[in-house]
Amino acid sequence: ESRRALPRLHASSCRAATPAMSRPELTAPPQEFYNDTEARKYTASSRVIEIQDRLTERAVELLNFPRDGVPRLLLDVGCGSGLSGDRLTELGHEWIGTDISKSMLEVAQEREVEGGLIHYDMGHGCPFRPGVFDGAISISAVQWLCNADNSAHEPRRRLKAFFTQLYRCLRRGAKAVLQFYPDGAKQAEMITTAALRVGFSGGLVVDYPNSTRAKKYFLVLAAGPPETLPTPRSGDGTEIDADYDKGEVRVDGRSGGSNKRLKKGNGKHARTVFVGSKRHPEGKGVAWIKKKKEQARNRGKDTARDSKYTGRKRKERI
Repeated sequence: ESRRALPRLHASSCRAATPAMSRPELTAPPQEFYNDTEARKYTASSRVIEIQDRLTERAVELLNFPRDGVPRLLLDVGCGSGLSGDRLTELGHEWIGTDISKSMLEVAQEREVEGGLIHYDMGHGCPFRPGVFDGAISISAVQWLCNADNSAHEPRRRLKAFFTQLYRCLRRGAKAVLQFYPDGAKQAEMITTAALRVGFSGGLVVDYPNSTRAKKYFLVLAAGPPETLPTPRSGDGTEIDADYDKGEVRVDGRSGGSNKRLKKGNGKHARTVFVGSKRHPEGKGVAWIKKKKEQARNRGKDTARDSKYTGRKRKERI
């Protein structure tokens, strides 16, 4: 794909694929990396336009709007030169885009895109009033938040600011679909965890998980109660260049399955116990507790040390 052939990555860009080529977010800050030359070179590529169309269509599909013909107001985070916004317009939606690169936004203005354009750093949040958007998308931009371009940038704080304000500007129940290229599993987990901690429900949808070239990560979030993530597609993804709609999806994260609870005992000493879920049909035992404590320690949190009392079964009455 062209995103693997191009030497850069952006909200409207694609990622370099060969290990020999450094990731663009490690080369320079986005506002410097995407100068006038790069912005025009990128926007003029027909292959890039094709890839952007596919990713944007997939993002809108994952937003799962009712097929009622009503246009929605969408936020395009990291809109770049407006390639993804063009596809949103063609799909019948209105949009407002934000980007940190002035050069990209200037190209978008020259192209006379139909959406609104705002020069803004997504690491500072989203500069909109509460509940204004029906949904949000982002194409190849969120991973830039994981890099510290100066001493004032702390990735976790910037992710928290972004997701907190994104949650705030979405109407209740609205979705956000963020396509990104994580630099490994830990970075994907950090981004996903940051979103869930501020109140979002959802998780990762991975298209073509068994393909090196075609694999795509979409963080599908809902500003409200948990719900079931999109149904996985069928196929093997071998015809990605001919038809993007054939492939597999691996779903990770929170789903809408309800946890079962059971009243145990009678009278004033009755208590509610967790019975289990699809992942833990027998309940969460000692091994699960120790695993979670180890994860907390790895994140630098103060965690009580393990002992013979860890995860012990309590008596019915105290």
